[in-house]
Amino acid sequence: MTLDRRSGCPINLSLEVFGDRWSLIILRDMIFGGRRHFRELLNGSMEGIASNILADRLKRLMELGMLTKADDPSHKQKAIYSLTEMAITLVPILAHLGAWGRVWLPTSEELSIRAELLEKGGPPMWEKFMDELRHEHLGTPLDAPGPSVRATLQAAYEAVVAGKARSASPAA
Repeated sequence: MTLDRRSGCPINLSLEVFGDRWSLIILRDMIFGGRRHFRELLNGSMEGIASNILADRLKRLMELGMLTKADDPSHKQKAIYSLTEMAITLVPILAHLGAWGRVWLPTSEELSIRAELLEKGGPPMWEKFMDELRHEHLGTPLDAPGPSVRATLQAAYEAVVAGKARSASPAA
């Protein structure tokens, strides 16, 4: 896919890739949510993407070289989407976007805990996460012991949700 380039400015070119409302959300859901099937991406996003928009953005992300698509060996009518190295290297950018949003925008505690942990974990956590994504999507070897970064982030999210539920329930 060729982009209509208004200039050679790297910020402009990046915005031409990610300037629509959905591309980064789809990549976010694949990176942090582990979603790899069309139906998972369609039903798993809290932002409520329409199926025709999702199909269009997946096609565009594949044309840009950020995703690949293959037949799912577990189900002959399903496809599985994989991140490419180009998309995996967005982890630090997404971490910075989340950190910025936590400071300047009215975020919720449960939806910002992952951004907080990624910010505090810094480059070592981002590198470990990218290695885990390379293993999951590209099949590279993984030799990092301990819980995965995604599992750590999910556990923190679930802990905040559980804590809010406990504090909202009436005392017996």
